[in-house]
Amino acid sequence: MSWYLEHAQPINQAVESQAEAYQLSLTKPPGSLGQLESVATRLAGCQGVVHPRLDDVYISIFASDHGIAQQGVSAFPQAVTTEMVKNFAAGGAAISVLARQLNAKFEVVNVGTVFEVDEHPQIIDERIAAGTQDFSQQPAMSQTQLAQALNVGYGAAKRAKSVGSQLFIGGEMGIANTTSASAIAAAYLGLPAQDLVGPGTGLTLDKLPMKAKIIDESIALHQVTEPLDILQTMGGFEIAALVGAYIGCAQQGIAVLVDGFISSAAALIAKALNPSITPWLFYSHESHEPGHKHILQALEASPLLNIGMRLGEGSGAAVVVSLMQSAVALHNEMATFAQAGVSEAES
Repeated sequence: MSWYLEHAQPINQAVESQAEAYQLSLTKPPGSLGQLESVATRLAGCQGVVHPRLDDVYISIFASDHGIAQQGVSAFPQAVTTEMVKNFAAGGAAISVLARQLNAKFEVVNVGTVFEVDEHPQIIDERIAAGTQDFSQQPAMSQTQLAQALNVGYGAAKRAKSVGSQLFIGGEMGIANTTSASAIAAAYLGLPAQDLVGPGTGLTLDKLPMKAKIIDESIALHQVTEPLDILQTMGGFEIAALVGAYIGCAQQGIAVLVDGFISSAAALIAKALNPSITPWLFYSHESHEPGHKHILQALEASPLLNIGMRLGEGSGAAVVVSLMQSAVALHNEMATFAQAGVSEAES
C-alpha cells in the first residue's frame, strides 16, 4: 500500500512565476479578475506551460453502500445507491448532464453496492463487498479492503492519465455517506459531530441529534487518530477510492477539482497522508452542508463558488469547470498593454 506515500510530481514554479508576470501585462488592473487569475497561473504551473489548456476533463463517479445506513441516518433506502448507478450510466443524473455539456470523459465505478448492477459500457465493476460494515459496531472495512479501495481510485487516475486529461473530477454516490464523511472529519479535526452533521439527502432536522450521537459514540468506540485508521474505521469504499484518486492524480501530474462535502472529507485524508499533493488540488464550491466550512478551513481552501449546492456526484465541480475554462481563456487570449497600445498604470 505504500504507493500513496510517494511524492507528487512537482509543480513547475518557474513557469507559474512566468504566468504570474504575464498576468500583470494584460489589459486590466492587477487582481481585478480575482481567483480567475490564480486559477490560470496555478494551472500553468501544473502543466508546465505559460499558456495552459483546459479542454480534456475526466469524471469518475465512485459508488458504494454503507453499513451505517441501518442506523436510520439517511432519508432514503440503500437501494437508491444502485438505482442511481444505473441512472448515471443511462445519462439521467445531474452529473451525467453536466459531463455531456463539458464533453468530458465519464465513467461510473461500482466500488461496493449492496445490490448487483448489470453490466454497462460506462460502469466499471470494482465491487469490493456488498457495502461496508456498520461502523457504529465495528470498523467499516478491513485493511485489505481499504487497500483495494485506494487502488480503485489510483486506477481511475491512471485511466485519466492514459487519455491525456488535464483535470480530474471525482464524484461519489452512497446512501449514508454524509454520515461517514462527517465521522471522518469529526475524528480527524477533533470536533463534536454536531458541528459537522447536516441533512444529507434530506434527513429531517429533528433526526440530526441522533446522527451526531451515533458519530460521537462511534469515535469513542474506535479511538483512532491516524488518517489511514480513521478512513478504515469510519470511511466508505467510495471515499477511500476518492483518496486514492486524488493522490494518484497528483503523482501523475493531473490537476484535481474537488467537489463538495464528501469529496472534501476525502481530500482532507488524502492531504494528511501525502501533503505533497496540496498544489494539485483546486476546490470548486462551498457546500450547503454545514460541516463543509470546517473542512475547507482545515484544508486552507478557497472554493470558487458558494451557490447553495449539496447534491454531490461531482456536480458542483462540473459546474465550476466553465469558470476555470474562462480563467484559462482570459489568461491566454486577452491583449497585453503593449499589444493593445493601452497605457499602463503610472508607477
